[in-house]
Amino acid sequence: MLRTPVSATRLDILEWLKDPVAHFPKRRHGDPVEDGVTADAVAARLGVPRKAAEVHLGLLAGLGMLRTKRIRRRVYYRRDDMRIAEVARMFEKGW
Repeated sequence: MLRTPVSATRLDILEWLKDPVAHFPKRRHGDPVEDGVTADAVAARLGVPRKAAEVHLGLLAGLGMLRTKRIRRRVYYRRDDMRIAEVARMFEKGW
């Protein structure tokens, strides 16, 4: 986890996923709160290609900050607030 560089982009993604309904358009499939949002939606919000968004999302998912769910052919990403709180506690304790 400590080897993954912190970036404002990844922090923005985590912030947006706190309230996905306010930050991402409604999709035909998948509930943004229950299921999460796609890499396409994150890419559109960031103004970058989907592959660039997938790199950020993959790093966050690899750290356990995001959970993934496949619906049809798409992968949806949502925050794992319990894991984020656990990491925050580790840093507060001076880990």
